[in-house]
Amino acid sequence: MFTKSAYSEDVTANYNMLSKQLDALLTGETNAIANFSNASALLNQFFDQINWVGFYLMEDGELVLGPFQGLPACVRIPLSRGVCGAAATKQETVIVPDVHAYPGHIACDAASQSEIVVPITKDGKLVGVLDIDSPIKDRFSEQDAEGLEQFIEVLVKHI
Repeated sequence: MFTKSAYSEDVTANYNMLSKQLDALLTGETNAIANFSNASALLNQFFDQINWVGFYLMEDGELVLGPFQGLPACVRIPLSRGVCGAAATKQETVIVPDVHAYPGHIACDAASQSEIVVPITKDGKLVGVLDIDSPIKDRFSEQDAEGLEQFIEVLVKHI
């Protein structure tokens, strides 16, 4: 494992390193919950200026809280609600610079100001979403979206 001091100023290189670390961490483990748990812990270690990171997993047509790091969260999210529901329904990454300006935002943590949600698909089927919240506005960029999509591609190999 490496520490934040091992990261460079190159965001793409950092995400490449993060994805390699995830792959090494999960290799040989077949339990999906264990792998989601370690993935959320790794992301929590990687990011600064976030207050929640975790997964919502598809179950019976809705998103259900999975492994995460942060304060207690909403347990069930219908696909018709919030940023997580939008990303799951569209099956595309959604970046919200200001959650208070997002129609239908679900406020699980009052400190959250911005959010990024990345859908997780395997074999063409929606598995869930990765959700990351920040206590500052405009925290997430297109580079974050690309890097997190790469991270999810690695994760999907292990679930």
